Amino acid sequence: MDDQLSRYRQSIDNIDAALVYMLAERFKVTKAVGELKAREGLPPADPGREERQIERLRELARDADLDPDFTEKFLRFIIEEVIRHHQKVREAGA
Repeated sequence: MDDQLSRYRQSIDNIDAALVYMLAERFKVTKAVGELKAREGLPPADPGREERQIERLRELARDADLDPDFTEKFLRFIIEEVIRHHQKVREAGA
């Protein structure tokens, strides 16, 4: 049992590492979006896009047999952080 538990934990550790790197890549792209929005005078938030993304990811979650409510909470947390970053970029440019 210890060997199997160790393998499971190693898999979890690998997945966690992949998640961190994927989030880092996502935030690199959203940083560029924030800079573009600031240059173009666009608002930091885009509620329509956010809602479309949430619904799209809720559907993906259902397809993946993952709780859509959890997925939405996770995505909303990320979106809030991205908007906060966009607001900082906008304020720094002002």
